Amino acid sequence: MKQILSYLFEHKTLSAEQAKEVLLNISRGIYNESEIASFITVYLMRSITIAELQGFRDALLELCVPVNLHGQEVMDIVGTGGDGKNTFNISTLSCFIVAGTGNKVAKHGNYGASSISGSSNVMEQLGYKFKNDTDALNREMDEANICFLHAPLFHPALKVVGPIRKNLGVRTFFNMLGPMVNPASPKHQLVGVYNLEMARIYNYLLQQTSSNFTIIHGLDGYDEISLTGDTKVITNTGEKIMSAESLGKRTVSAVDIYGGDTPEEAAKIFLNVLKGDGTWSQNSVVLANSAMALQCTGKYADYETCYQLAVESLESGKALETLRKVCA
Repeated sequence: MKQILSYLFEHKTLSAEQAKEVLLNISRGIYNESEIASFITVYLMRSITIAELQGFRDALLELCVPVNLHGQEVMDIVGTGGDGKNTFNISTLSCFIVAGTGNKVAKHGNYGASSISGSSNVMEQLGYKFKNDTDALNREMDEANICFLHAPLFHPALKVVGPIRKNLGVRTFFNMLGPMVNPASPKHQLVGVYNLEMARIYNYLLQQTSSNFTIIHGLDGYDEISLTGDTKVITNTGEKIMSAESLGKRTVSAVDIYGGDTPEEAAKIFLNVLKGDGTWSQNSVVLANSAMALQCTGKYADYETCYQLAVESLESGKALETLRKVCA
């Protein structure tokens, strides 16, 4: 690792093969915590290259514990995190609304490293038991149209670096990797990114896959449709900028989508929304992200159709029922 760090400190970059080898070695426990922290810090000081990100992704996928969902066409809704906005768990809530419409969701998530409550934090608070047993995950999918894949159970390297990331408490390149290494290999992906540079990188990498994808970036710095301003939307076929009014009927304020100060508060907001007790702003943001995810599947005529399907899933209680089935 000392040679690698010296190389990187000279402002050089790694090839995809070199990057893959480093991450494989991290998972094997070859480096100590100080070496790993120093390596991560390099990418806090400069941008990651596409080759480096490809190498890191390939290593995680090579080591990944596989998930066989028997050929079901699943989707994931996930943000890179690290936008520093501390919103409530919008992507995870959207997953349950989408599942409530009958679409299959394999949600890939982790504990928050730079936020109060990541998707795994809130799911744990709600009583979900993390698992990587394929039979159990398939039962959840059959019964509730959704299963949750806690990243450290499927990616050994993420388990190794988890405490280091938490201690650093800032966005790292592992935030960038999460959406690209879902072990269920989703056919459809809604990916939120925290800046336009990451949108460009994701667009390049996802174009090389067979997935239907939609990349979203709130132009005022959010890794999701926040409705606090315009949103950049990039798909397999092109890109555009959409207004908050067109996505969620009106603009909301940042304070209205704050996620609380503890995982307990985050879980309370989560339940309130699914029970129909969310605020107008909270509901609108979740519905907009859910609608964009549904549109990503290519099954529906237009965005408004998708939005109304999301409304029906929430207001009918179907989304809440999916949560109760997996957190029973």
